[in-house]
Amino acid sequence: ERVNIQIRPYVGCLVQYLPLLWKQSEEHNMLRCAILTTLIHLVQGLGADSKNLYPFLLPVIQLSTDVSQPPHVYLLEDGLELWLVTLENSPCVTPELLRIFQNMSPLLELSSENLRTCFKIINGYIFLSSTEFLQTYAAGLCQSFYELLPEITTEGQVQVLKVVENTLKVNPVLGPQMFQRILPYVFRGVIEGERYPVVMSIYLAVMGRVLLQNASFFSSLLNEMGHEFNQEMDQLLGNVIEMWVDRMDNITQPERKKLSALALLSLLPSDNSVIQDKFCGIINISVEALHDVMTEDPETRTYKDCMLMSHHEEPKVTEDEEPPTEQDKRKKMLALKDPVHTVSLQQFIYEKLKAQQEILGEQGFQSLMETVDTEIVTQLQEFLQGF
Repeated sequence: ERVNIQIRPYVGCLVQYLPLLWKQSEEHNMLRCAILTTLIHLVQGLGADSKNLYPFLLPVIQLSTDVSQPPHVYLLEDGLELWLVTLENSPCVTPELLRIFQNMSPLLELSSENLRTCFKIINGYIFLSSTEFLQTYAAGLCQSFYELLPEITTEGQVQVLKVVENTLKVNPVLGPQMFQRILPYVFRGVIEGERYPVVMSIYLAVMGRVLLQNASFFSSLLNEMGHEFNQEMDQLLGNVIEMWVDRMDNITQPERKKLSALALLSLLPSDNSVIQDKFCGIINISVEALHDVMTEDPETRTYKDCMLMSHHEEPKVTEDEEPPTEQDKRKKMLALKDPVHTVSLQQFIYEKLKAQQEILGEQGFQSLMETVDTEIVTQLQEFLQGF
């Protein structure tokens, strides 16, 4: 625990000793807890090299987190913690690492105080190897979530939906299909105006991902919900946009604000009267997001989108900071592909407005712009200087 990564040269001796100790302590669960804690620190110290410990490490995790085995009563909490750090430091997925996930379904049914760690583990797998993981386990996971959602606390619902959000982030094509049963639940929450701001915020994040990154799936979802609510698709879309605009202040993270703006702007250009009817709301949200993500360069007096990331930015690690885990690196690579970090909101708005103008002609576009509050239009023009 004290020496962290400086343990690496000495791991050999420790690693020979621990399996032996583990075997001998079969009757002594408290000693096994101490071994689990030691392993947690060891994996954190070894980082990606911890993969060499898998022949010993993975069976230990398997046993400690298997609720059908009596020792889990003592070992579960530390076992889950070990499972999590193993995933966070894993350089790549192995068949054995995937196989342990079979222990998860009964753990979710327990819905104990360890649930938060369970969700972190699920997220760990999604970041590590979304395609293989989802192909193997998504159906069961979706079923577990479907049963959990109506029964768990608000905090729990947020945890479940974060997994869905991460899946959509990592895998915009497969994600919506994998969680097909959960998305109508989210849609209903948006339409009915979920009263908890934190839950509403994540509902909108999930909807935003689907709308922005998989528009064809969004329209089939809209169609399905149209039948359920007995509404025309256009009418339903209008209601969704209205609720979105109305509840924008539930969203506190700038990333999610920008996502909402990008998602709603992606409906433009459009000659659909419903979307034109909600044009003012879409612009309001976009300008609000601009205020959140734009920083002014004091020298040139121009604005730039501070959410944009480039490959060249290497975060500096100071002496007392932990070096980034493999999972941190995976998240950084993911961010470099995420529209929130790759698309300039300023430019996106400009292009969408230009395209809308081309559809409607100068006069039609002017009358559409007149539906927007003049103060908002002024702010928009300020942000779009130089385009």
